[in-house]
Amino acid sequence: MIKDLKVKGSSLVLKVGTKAVIKRLMDSKDHQLDCKVDGVGDMMVTAHFVKKPK
Repeated sequence: MIKDLKVKGSSLVLKVGTKAVIKRLMDSKDHQLDCKVDGVGDMMVTAHFVKKPK
């Protein structure tokens, strides 16, 4: 994650640097990535909040 994100419907906050494994790319308007976030589980994330690893 490149920015702290609040998770809707939860008191959980995803901190900067949290790693996520992208399972598939979606062609939807709101959330483009279906991924597994470390310590949280499966989640849909918007693409501009993640960056490609080097």
